[in-house]
Formats: sequence, structure tokens, C-alpha cells
Amino acid sequence: MITSRGIPPHDRKRAAELYWEAFGAKLGKVMQPEARALAFIEEVMDGDHAICAHDAAGNLLGVAGFKTCEGALVHGAFGDLVRAYGVFGASWRTLLLALLVRDTENHRFLMDGIFVAPEVRGKGVGSTLLQAIKTEAQRRGYQEVRLDVIDTNARARALYERHGFVLTETQSIGLLRHIFGFRAASTMVSAV
Repeated sequence: MITSRGIPPHDRKRAAELYWEAFGAKLGKVMQPEARALAFIEEVMDGDHAICAHDAAGNLLGVAGFKTCEGALVHGAFGDLVRAYGVFGASWRTLLLALLVRDTENHRFLMDGIFVAPEVRGKGVGSTLLQAIKTEAQRRGYQEVRLDVIDTNARARALYERHGFVLTETQSIGLLRHIFGFRAASTMVSAV
């Protein structure tokens, strides 16, 4: 398995599909229909805020995104949403999506999503990507990595715990659980 910074142009469509597969349950009610959501994600995905894992044949196995002051893996502006959903659709989506945004910090590197192809889950891809994120954080001068995990993703939380991430806080999303399908998000931190 090979990891590298950035998403190659030929992998953008597959990366968008894997992103949607991982986060579509959470974003589906806001970003549907699926075809439009996939087109939007592919368009706004910033490959410079990603680390990819490929097999020896060059097949994309998974992606770990990160967020900096310069951008994030998937972060479209209002104009991007307007192009995808029209002014009205963009307006209400912007309001709801803003409720999920996590700010960057100056003292911790922010991992902004990790997703692995279903056929290779449980085969070390997630672990490899987590280590690559820690290496990237260290390369950038950080001593800690921060991530957020939702309460309905026990598998991801177990992976993070195995790699030294510890819970620092949990925030309930209240009535928004009916829109996003989860009740709380937990912040976890690990030294690099």
C-alpha cells in the first residue's frame, strides 16, 4: 500500500463516491439527490487537503482529509452550492451545513474525514491513513491531531482509540439529529 499527499485528477470521481458512501447517511437529507451531491463533492473537493492510499496497481483504497486555514477536503462556497442546487437550495443548505463546520486550531492539526473502499475495510487501510495524517501533522509542526467522530460510527471510534486518540469532549446536536441522523459528535485527540 502506498500513501501520498493529494488526490490525483483521475481519482476525483472515485474519491467523491467513497466520500458520499462514508458520509451520505449524515449528509443525505441536506445534500440529496445523490447524483447532484456527487457532482458537487467532486467539483469542490480540494485534493491538496488529502492523503490517499493506493494499492500497487494504482487503485484508490481510501482517503484521509484534513482542514487548514487555507481550506479543507470538501468545502464549497455559497456560489458552488448555487451552481449545484440553485439560489433557494443553496441558501437553506448553507445554513444547515454551517452547523456541522468545525473550526481549525492553531495548536492541533484537524483531520477532516477518513473513508475507505468497502472491499478493503478491516485490512489496515484506515490505520495506514491515520499514521499518514499523524506524519503530515508532524511535518507541519503540530504535536497533536484532532478529529471528530459521530456517535453512530462506533467502528471509526474504535479505530481511533486503537491508534491513541482519546476523547476530550462530546457535543449533542439536539433536534438536528432528525436531519443528520446522529445525536452527538465527540472530539478526540492524539499526540503525533
